[in-house]
Order: sequence, then C-alpha cells, then structure tokens
Amino acid sequence: MLTINNLDIRYGDKHLFNSVSARINDNDRIGLVGVNGAGKSTLLKIICGITETDPGVVNRPKRFSVAYLPQEATALDTGRTIYQEAENAFAEALVLQEDLDEINRQLAAVSPENTEYSNLLKQQGELQHRLERIDIFRVQSQIEKVLMGLGFSVEDFDRPSSSLSGGWLMRLMLAKLLLALPDLLLLDEPTNHLDLDSLTWVENFLLTYDGGMVIISHDRTFLDQVTTTTWELSLGRLTAFKGNYSKYIADREIRLQVEKAAYDNQQAQIRQTMRFVQRFRAKSTKAKQVQSRLKQLARMDRIELAETEHGVAFHFPPAAPSGRQALAVEKLGMSYADTKVFADISFHLQRGDKMAVVGVNGAGKSTLMRILAGLEESDSGRVKLGHNVRISYFGQHQAQELAPGLTAFQTLSAVAGDMTVTEVRSLLGTFLFRGEEVDKMVQVLSGGEKSRLALAKMIVQPANLLILDEPTNHLDMNSQEVLQEAMSQYDGTIIVVSHNRHFVNGFINKVLEIREGRATLYEGNIDDYLYKLKNLAASADIKQKEEVGSNADQEEATVKQKGKAARQEQAKIRQEKSRKLRPLKNEVEQAENEIEKLEARKKEMEQLMADPQLYQDQEKFAECSKEYSSLERRLERLYPHWEEIQALVEALEAEFETLLK
Repeated sequence: MLTINNLDIRYGDKHLFNSVSARINDNDRIGLVGVNGAGKSTLLKIICGITETDPGVVNRPKRFSVAYLPQEATALDTGRTIYQEAENAFAEALVLQEDLDEINRQLAAVSPENTEYSNLLKQQGELQHRLERIDIFRVQSQIEKVLMGLGFSVEDFDRPSSSLSGGWLMRLMLAKLLLALPDLLLLDEPTNHLDLDSLTWVENFLLTYDGGMVIISHDRTFLDQVTTTTWELSLGRLTAFKGNYSKYIADREIRLQVEKAAYDNQQAQIRQTMRFVQRFRAKSTKAKQVQSRLKQLARMDRIELAETEHGVAFHFPPAAPSGRQALAVEKLGMSYADTKVFADISFHLQRGDKMAVVGVNGAGKSTLMRILAGLEESDSGRVKLGHNVRISYFGQHQAQELAPGLTAFQTLSAVAGDMTVTEVRSLLGTFLFRGEEVDKMVQVLSGGEKSRLALAKMIVQPANLLILDEPTNHLDMNSQEVLQEAMSQYDGTIIVVSHNRHFVNGFINKVLEIREGRATLYEGNIDDYLYKLKNLAASADIKQKEEVGSNADQEEATVKQKGKAARQEQAKIRQEKSRKLRPLKNEVEQAENEIEKLEARKKEMEQLMADPQLYQDQEKFAECSKEYSSLERRLERLYPHWEEIQALVEALEAEFETLLK
C-alpha cells in the first residue's frame, strides 16, 4: 500500500497540488484524469520518486516496487538485443532470489523463540510472494508471450534494441514493465503507440494483472475496460470517484451541477453583502454592521468551480457535391526494396461512406493513406477518384511537417484563402490558441499544440474526401468528442486510421483490415468488426478440431490394416502418450497437493479469525489478515493453473485414446 500525505506544490499564485492526500491499495485500478496542465504526469513522477518531494509525503513499504512508463522513450544504447533487453526485466527477481536465500540461511541459524525469527518469517513470506508472481522459472515463455503480444515477431528478438523507432521503443519499455510485475504500475499514455491487436492484448493482460496501477490515457474505451476507480485532478485538488471513466463522467456531471448551484448562491450572497457595504460604508451608525459583513466575507470559504477542458469547437465546411462513387481502389500493391507491404488491395467507397483502416503496426496503413492522398505512388494497381472529389489529408507526422519559422497565425493564414484576420484568429481560438498564443512560433509548440494547429490547417481547406492518419494523437478527450461529433455530421467521405476505438466507433460504417499484405472490408463499426473476428476465430478452431478428428479416423483405419506393424505403431503411441502425460500429471499432482495444503491452512485461519479474542490483539489480527489474504491470492492463481493443466491432460488422453482404438 502506498500513501500520499499533504502533497503541496505551488508555482507563483497557482497551486499545482493543494494538500493532496491519497492511498493506493493492492490491486487498485485507477484512471487519473484532469485538464491539460493539471499535473497528472508530475503526480506519477512524484509517486515513483523521479520528482522529489519533502520527506514523508510519499510513503510505501520497504519492499514495495513501483514502475513508471513515461509518455516518451529515450534511446537505448545498452548494446543488448530486444530479447536481452526484455530479459533484463528479471534482474530484480535474481536479486530477490539472493535475498531469499540469505534470509533462509539466517532462519536456519536463529531460534524460533528469538524475536528476530518472526521478522525473518515475515520477510521470507513477502519475498516468496513476489517471486511467485514473477514466476522466474518460466522466464523464456513469459518474454516470448509479452513481446509477441505487443507486436514483436520472433525474427525481431535478435535485432539490436538501439535500432527501434520511438513507437517500438515504447513497446519494448512497456514489455519490460509488464514482465517485471511491480507492485504498482504507473502508465502515462500507454496506448499512444499501440495498434488495435496490441491494445486488445494489453487490456486483457492488465485485467488479470496481480498488482495496482494508475493510468493516464486519452483512450476512453481503454480506461473503461481496465480501471475501476477514477482520480480527478482539478485546481490542485484530487477527488476520487468509484467506477471507470464513463461512470465518472456521469457522476461528475451531477457534482458539477450541485457545485454550480452552490457557487451561484454564494456569488449572490457576496454581491448582496457588497451592495450593503457600499451603500452604508459612509454612515457612522452602520459602521459596526459594515465591518461585520466585511469580516464575514473575509472568513468565507470561497467555492471554486472545477476546471473543464476547452474543447475544439468546430465543424467541417460543407462538402462540395461529388459523384455517387467517391473512390475506387483496384489491385493496389506496394513494396519497398525486397519487402512486400501489401498486394491486390481493392475496395470502393460511395459518397458519405466513413471507413476506418486497421491493422498491426507495419501492416502498411500509413503507406496506403499516403497513396490514396496522392503523396506516394504505388507499384501496381490504381486509385480512381470520383467526379469532383477533392482530398484533404492529415498525416500521422503532419504536425512535424509544419514550418518551424512561422507563428501559429502565419501557418493558418498561409492556407486560409479569403478568411479575414479576425476569422483566422477566431478559428485559432477554437483550437485553444488564445491571445498572445497565436503569435507563438511553431518550433516552440508542444506536440499537442502542433497537432491542433495541423488539424486547423486541414479544416480551412475545403474538401469532400478526408484522409486522416491518427488525428486524435495528443488531443484531450473533450477535443476528441467534438472532432468525433464533427465527423459524424460531415456529409463527405472519410478514411481514417486510428487506434482509438471509442473515437471511430462514433461515425464509421466500414472497416478495412490489412493483415499479412491482404485487405478485407467489413461492414459496421469497430465493435462489429471485433465481434466478427471473434466468430471467425471460433469457426476456424472448430474446423481445425474437425480436421484433427478426420486425421485420427484415417490413422485408425491404417493401424487396423497393418497387423504387426499396427501393433508396433500402437506401442509407439503409448510410449508417446506416457512421455507427454507424465510431466503434466506430475504438475497436476503437485498443484493438487499445494491446493490441499493451502485450503487446510485457510480453514485453520478462518477458525482462528472467528475467535473474538483475536481482535483484542491488533498486531496479531493484522498478521492473520495478511496471511489470509496471501492464501486467497495464491489459491486464486493455483485454481486456474490446475484447471488449465488438468484440461490439457484430459485433452491429450482423449486424443491418444482415439489413436489407440
């Protein structure tokens, strides 16, 4: 358990943190939200110790491990391969094993009557629990599982980690954190560099993660899936809400209405008091009452309204009329050197269609978007635009392509056509460039500011076919909501690449999946697409089982026809059966013995904790409670493990039984 006590940081007149106190318990799943600049990333850095505070502000147990994933990765120059870098995540586990060995040696030399003996036992239990979570004896399989889940292929394992781009480097850093299994995970925008497959895998991994986590993310669906508590950081104060992000939004709306009513009442009271003061200030007969009212105002605890995001308020210009068919793509193919990116991609879009393009990183999504936008030529096939179709393109790295020597105002004015100075400034204002900010040079803008400016630049150019590659990167949730609403109302055609499921689900009606160089078009939104994929996977599994059964039938007929050779073959099958089943049965037996032992101890603990006398001794009660929780956690892990191995044994026995018939 980690606690934050009266965290107080002030910059000038602004409180970044105003006496913030909070507690993170085991297995808490917290989404940290707040307006840009509220201090979310700073809070994570303080929790993990990167940013120092006064002693005693952040407290955690001695052996409580915290791991932090920042928004941006720094280049790795360790000389290690991707696999070796991931393997390095277990360095702490090896140290823990050495510590456990040392404690075991000390226990052997200390008498049970010695007061130090109980402390050593406690440390031994904590170390054993942490090593059980890490499961150091399955290091190789864990590394492969996590790296491949995050999109790395087996061929990537021996690549030098220093060769990775920023997005893949972030994936490797995330892999190392997930492999290390810290007691508390701090993740700052972990989904920014993940494709849909990897994002789904990370969600499933975190849902079964045995530890706490605090997550900052602008992906609403991700927060809804993974978190169960929401922390709101506003005006330097931290407020906790039960439930995921969607539940927080609903509860926050009610709270804001109550706050607004209280604020309005207080302001009315202040105005009434000030009118009294101004009216009777000069009258000596009212002097005491005036002073009394002024003292009341001075003592009044002023209500502050919570900060709210200033969303990007805009709509796309009306789309110019075009032909019924907006776009026809026929047998499109692309390669770089000897590497084929994709081949034979064909699809048609009608006027008003809105399509999401999905696929793993490296599948060729951005390449396809550049070809469709006319910025790159394909090796084969063709792209045919419909009558009077005009394209506007927003690229994944469009923000980096802005002229650094221009101001925000100059950047927009250069493409604003007949717009007046006032109109340009108004548009910039809707994209959060207000006052003197319109004169900021592009080279000093943050990544989010550049993205907003690039979007504004795209909007002022009339078009009826929008091609957008990751438009929501660096946009806050409110801005995403407004952009989503503008796209749903847009009467032209849209093609968008985005890993943000909640965003694209609001307006698309088609999904183009690029997988292994081929493209498949699905009707519906992302939820429909994922549902269809799940059904396809289930159908493929059934077909595979039927093929296995058919093969078994053929093998059975062959065995019966071969007499002596058949008996010899059956003997080999029995040997193979014994070879495969023996270690699994041993593992089942070990798991059953361990479960039996833990259940017996759990029953003892329940009888002990049923005794009212136990609660008289708080220290003993705390120890019993901790041991009971530990027993429950170990059993929760053992039950599915035993079921998995037992199911595997039964499946193998059934398979060999068929072969031996």
